[in-house]
Amino acid sequence: MSGGPPSNYNIANALTVLRLLLVPIFGWLLLADGGESGPMRWAALAVFCLAALTDRYDGHLARRHGLVTEVGALADPIADKALTGVALLGLSILGELPWWMTIIIIVREWGITVLRLWVIRRGVISASPGGKLKTVVQMIAIIAFLVPLPQALDPLLLTVMAAAVVLTVVTGADYVLRALALRRSAAPNQSASRG
Repeated sequence: MSGGPPSNYNIANALTVLRLLLVPIFGWLLLADGGESGPMRWAALAVFCLAALTDRYDGHLARRHGLVTEVGALADPIADKALTGVALLGLSILGELPWWMTIIIIVREWGITVLRLWVIRRGVISASPGGKLKTVVQMIAIIAFLVPLPQALDPLLLTVMAAAVVLTVVTGADYVLRALALRRSAAPNQSASRG
């Protein structure tokens, strides 16, 4: 049995590719009929939840079965940010979510990805408990917005999304501080591992 690196053609990477393929389908369903079609909205929600589930399992399978690859390490965060980005942009295009919230979250998410690449030769910035909580709250907020709920609940939805924005900003600042500390203190690694 070969002890070489795992093949890129594995179940974990297949789930990541599936998530990427689901993103445009989700976006189309969300924006169809100006977001007013109940069946299309529920279909968009179902596709979003399916894509989110692939995110839950691809990393778990990769780590558990030794299927971590450079392709997966690159594609996984891109797929994650594409899914949440399209959801936030779609909701803002439909006028359901303030643009400033969408912009803050998207800039933070892509900024942290660039930051991780900036320090990758010196070490991996692992996800913090706050970062994991941020992801959970973001997903809950997006799912709540996707469900066709009465407008009377809009203030509650905005409160949940505001909590996600606060966590996004706070954890983003934490990542920046950790990256700067890592750049100052660590010597470049011979190889980088998947975070």
